[in-house]
Amino acid sequence: MKQINEDIKQGNFKQAYLLFGEERYLRRQYRERLQKALCSEGDTMNTHFYEGKNISVGEIIDLAETLPFLAQRRVIFISNSGLFKSGGEKLAEYLTAPNETAFFVFTESEVDKRSKLFKTVQARGYAAGFSVQDEKTLKRWVAGLLGREGKKITEGTVQLILTKTGTDMENIQMEMEKLICYCMDRDVVTDEDVEAVCTTRVSSHIFDMINAIADRKQKQALELYYDLLALKEPPMRILFLIARQCNMLLQAKELKAKGHDQRSIASKIGVPPFAAGKYLAQASRFKTETLRNAVTKCVEAEEAVKSGRMNDIMSVEILILSVL
Repeated sequence: MKQINEDIKQGNFKQAYLLFGEERYLRRQYRERLQKALCSEGDTMNTHFYEGKNISVGEIIDLAETLPFLAQRRVIFISNSGLFKSGGEKLAEYLTAPNETAFFVFTESEVDKRSKLFKTVQARGYAAGFSVQDEKTLKRWVAGLLGREGKKITEGTVQLILTKTGTDMENIQMEMEKLICYCMDRDVVTDEDVEAVCTTRVSSHIFDMINAIADRKQKQALELYYDLLALKEPPMRILFLIARQCNMLLQAKELKAKGHDQRSIASKIGVPPFAAGKYLAQASRFKTETLRNAVTKCVEAEEAVKSGRMNDIMSVEILILSVL
């Protein structure tokens, strides 16, 4: 990221940039910065956008070989192409010696770092990875967003926001916009404001549901389930999320038993370190065998629906009542 900022500041650009990783907000931000720096405003003749896995590499190369019209460079933006996982060999070969007026900006959520195209862009241009940000960074960012609008917030209230929004920065930004509008005439954002305005993500509902089940509060667990149904969440998606949660808890518990620390567990189960702490705390409330049994029952519930032996809503209800 620092390299991109430096290139923009100096006006000395690589011919290929790759922005990849889970964090969509940061990918989008840096793509927009590069577009603003590389392209003249309103220049549709020399700025081109391709998206999806059905793009023609040959067409892109032909375009890159065409001299720009009354401009210094021709800039080609390619998003979600999948070429960094397979099918990018021809483009990789071209990028070893591209037309000097052609510039590329790739944006991908997933890449294979072993691919020829990734290695070529890394060697000839610049590849920037954008991973999920850690809790400390997100808290500082939230406070900064509110601070620019003249709002103050405590660390505890920021923590409440992250509990509701998760770590997706695009989602957090949308919730901050709602909060700022809601607190227009006040300079302090409170827990009450967050509860009134911020939408709780489905994954948070699932987390609360598992907590309720652990506490043997079946009525509360069912109420959370009915809340999700009222929000038009499909029962089978809820079932998938319950299964995923139970599986993550099982993995976290088993890794902890093998001596792995929180950071290592976070890496292995694919969550930020602070989220791994939440999983470990919840997993500690269950026996390993209980979690294994829960995962099995989730599979059985899915099979019951797919075989037509039970409807989807009832299948999840029975699972909630019997899973743990």
